[in-house]
Amino acid sequence: MADQRTTLALARIAGALERIEAASSQPKAPDKPAMAALVARHEALRESVSGSLADLDALIGKLER
Repeated sequence: MADQRTTLALARIAGALERIEAASSQPKAPDKPAMAALVARHEALRESVSGSLADLDALIGKLER
């Protein structure tokens, strides 16, 4: 009885793995509006960080004098 349950469980696991492999091999279309929003957020963050680093650089420069 335990052997039968183990066999059935292994068969279910194998089936699940096959479904996962099939789903992962199908290419997904990129979400263009989401990608555009992500690019815009990345650029805004990049500008903000660049400004902060420039401020820190100026502050360190003043402290070193």
